[in-house]
Amino acid sequence: MNLGLLTIITFLPTLGAVLLLFIGGKDTNSVNLVRWIALAVTLVTAVLSLWLWYQFDPTNTDFQFVENYAWIGDSIGYRMGVDGISVLFIPLTAVIMPAVILASWNSITDRVREYMLVFLVLETFMIGAFATLDLAMFYVFFEGTLIPMFLIIGIWGGKRRIQATYKFFFYSFTGTVLMLLAIMYMYWQAGTLNISTLLHFKFSPEAQTWLWIGFFASFAVKMPMWPFHRWLPEAHVEAPTGGSVILAAILLKLGGYGFIRFSISMFPDASHQFANFVFVLSVAAIIITSLVALVQTDIKKLIAYSSVAHMGFVTMGIFSGNIYGIHGAIFQMISHGIVSAALFLCVGVVYDRMHTREISAYGGLVERMPRYAVAFMVFTMANVGLPGTSGFVGEFLTMFGAFQANTWVAFFATFGVILSACYALWLYRRVIFGALTKDSLKGILDLDAREIAVLVPLIVLTILFGFYPAPILDATAASVNLVAENFAHAIGAVPAAVASAH
Repeated sequence: MNLGLLTIITFLPTLGAVLLLFIGGKDTNSVNLVRWIALAVTLVTAVLSLWLWYQFDPTNTDFQFVENYAWIGDSIGYRMGVDGISVLFIPLTAVIMPAVILASWNSITDRVREYMLVFLVLETFMIGAFATLDLAMFYVFFEGTLIPMFLIIGIWGGKRRIQATYKFFFYSFTGTVLMLLAIMYMYWQAGTLNISTLLHFKFSPEAQTWLWIGFFASFAVKMPMWPFHRWLPEAHVEAPTGGSVILAAILLKLGGYGFIRFSISMFPDASHQFANFVFVLSVAAIIITSLVALVQTDIKKLIAYSSVAHMGFVTMGIFSGNIYGIHGAIFQMISHGIVSAALFLCVGVVYDRMHTREISAYGGLVERMPRYAVAFMVFTMANVGLPGTSGFVGEFLTMFGAFQANTWVAFFATFGVILSACYALWLYRRVIFGALTKDSLKGILDLDAREIAVLVPLIVLTILFGFYPAPILDATAASVNLVAENFAHAIGAVPAAVASAH
């Protein structure tokens, strides 16, 4: 068969991983060759993914770059394609991966080949989950991400990595088992696993309820939603920097993507039925985990709880069911992918120098690390949702969408914005400002060329999308409008937000 662009982007990282298998030396030259090959493969994948975005027609609501080949009888096919809901998550994944490789350049010195190989395989699973149009393949890609992350945390993690690894695996695996049962039922009812066909298949309201619960069990853990988030802080703390970046920037987004692609698109009646339930969990995530973040003493844990709070805005926007909420949810996921990745990279910078993540171990870094202070400030402000950064656009749109769906939900969600400013600015003040009194910090070095090369592009994207969000909003507009219209018609109402789109 002729390989399409999506197939090349998806499986190029795996080809790179296979190539690494033939480099067996442990000398310096061999290890450096492994690093350069991994970096080159991820850079090429990133360029191809940006080309995919450039070639994408945002006015077309149909799936594009479609590849459809028979695979296992008539039931499971090799189907690939993207629309406005999925097209941006592929460049997000591909652009973050070179940053992960560069961030691990010097910090990972044990089993370097295996480390790079596992990350390349993980990239294939993540891109495949966003690109596939077959429900069975989606399950394989979605579930497949567990194995590389299990190895990344379990082998290269911290002192309590085994406990964190098993908690991450069993939380995630339990949820996906329920999703598998739902997928099997969908095939028995519809006679196909083709996602583009299932999007137009009308399941009965009773079936939608149980199917929604099955998918919710998986996506709620993956995001994670409160109170299914207990695995995330520990996984972040014990994971190496690269693992934390991928967890926050990409793997959490699989849950949000799944809610849009499956829950509100295929099960609109059930999504409307459970909307208030999701709103309660979303507001709880926004407020409770923000309060928990305020009392953290570990930088990674604080940022991890911050991620749970920000995903609360995402689920709130998605289940508002209108164009503003869904637009905001997608934008928030893209923005959070950039900003959270950058924040964990910033943590990695100081951890590589001091080998501690305790907030009390720092203070006054602006005197020794002015470039680092500027970078950390940009990402902190974006995390708070400061106007002029990408974080503001997503939060504003999700709250506007929630306001149209339920005024009280939007009202309580605003407290999360205030609390995020409290814990983020408190962290920045403790780490960056104050007197440089600790002797261990007086010799600390500022960002080097490699670290600047990692962080500067993320700074540019954070500010660019804050002032000019059109590239993201335009790419998603037609598909989001269609999802919102279909959702409104399915529940027998056409909200003003949808009507005004015409």
